[in-house]
Amino acid sequence: MFELPKLKYSYDALEPYIDAQTMEIHHTKHHQAYIDNLNKALPENTKTLEEILQNISTYPVAVRNNAGGHWNHSFFWEIMSPSVVGEPTGELAEEIDKSFGSFEKFKEEFENAGKNRFGSGWAWLVKNSDGLKICSTPNQDNPLMDLAEVKGTPLLGLDVWEHAYYLKYQNKRPEYIAVFWNVVDWTRVAEIYQNAKI
Repeated sequence: MFELPKLKYSYDALEPYIDAQTMEIHHTKHHQAYIDNLNKALPENTKTLEEILQNISTYPVAVRNNAGGHWNHSFFWEIMSPSVVGEPTGELAEEIDKSFGSFEKFKEEFENAGKNRFGSGWAWLVKNSDGLKICSTPNQDNPLMDLAEVKGTPLLGLDVWEHAYYLKYQNKRPEYIAVFWNVVDWTRVAEIYQNAKI
């Protein structure tokens, strides 16, 4: 049975950028609901979440939505931190510059992926055999899924569902996206990048 992961920081740790009430509701209500529904949809499951996602086209829609919701949120909590370095460094920084021209251009393209996602979904920075790519997915889809338009290892993900920001930012999604950079844990993103190279 899948379980709700514990956060490595308190609900108010990402203030003022992401408020404590949103974090608590997002984690204990929204994320928990994906897990509860996934466990109901797969009562006899013996596979890992990643194995399910890699073959998601063979599962019912309820599994796609809730397995995606569980993985995406678990990843989202991991790549944020109250103690952040403002920009990536080392190999990841070099790869971003090579792929997008500069860190500022990368940020602009990533923000546009989130702003231009119609309805609910996610913006992603992905590593695959072609290098680094930016994409967005609808609903709770992600680049690990066998039916994803852009496949690869997610390095960074941003939840642009309204439940992720509405209490603080109301309908101002671009404002929420702009402050996201203040909580990105580039040290963790770099670790994921290094592991994706293996």
